[in-house]
Amino acid sequence: MTFVSLARHGQTEYNAVRRFQGHLAVPLDDVGREQARELARAAAERQWSALLCSPLRRARETAEIVGAAIGHYPVSDARFAETDCGDWTDRTFDEVQAAEPELFQAYVEADPFFAFPGGESFAQQQLRVLEGIDAARTGPLPVLIVCHRGSIRLALAAIHGDDAYRSADIPNASLIDLP
Repeated sequence: MTFVSLARHGQTEYNAVRRFQGHLAVPLDDVGREQARELARAAAERQWSALLCSPLRRARETAEIVGAAIGHYPVSDARFAETDCGDWTDRTFDEVQAAEPELFQAYVEADPFFAFPGGESFAQQQLRVLEGIDAARTGPLPVLIVCHRGSIRLALAAIHGDDAYRSADIPNASLIDLP
């Protein structure tokens, strides 16, 4: 039996144009809202004891759509927020890659020692995400957590002991069961 599952929020305009959104309050776009409804249909096929989510707007909006389908009100937990992108927030990937190619490559490779200039490191984010998952496992189970690609990647890398997960493809509105 799966006790904790992670779901990535639906698409935003920032995802579509490859722009760092970090902690910005970016809403879902039309595609993202449809993805959230599809995620809600898949989640409704299971029984959940709780629904947690990142407090960031895109995750919260996705969780509200899912919550209506599964009969749970989403509870925000900041431990599941996306990485604080610091100085890269609101910049396009192409812009950052042109300005800081070596640092951008470390980001792309999900170097465990990478830290966003003026923001958070992957190591810091991984610690808080794992703390949130551990806390979710102590309550009534199973639990669904709506969060972000970075949060999911780092959780999978730690849980499976495999750094390849740090750069895994996690499509918007994916539902991933944790062991």
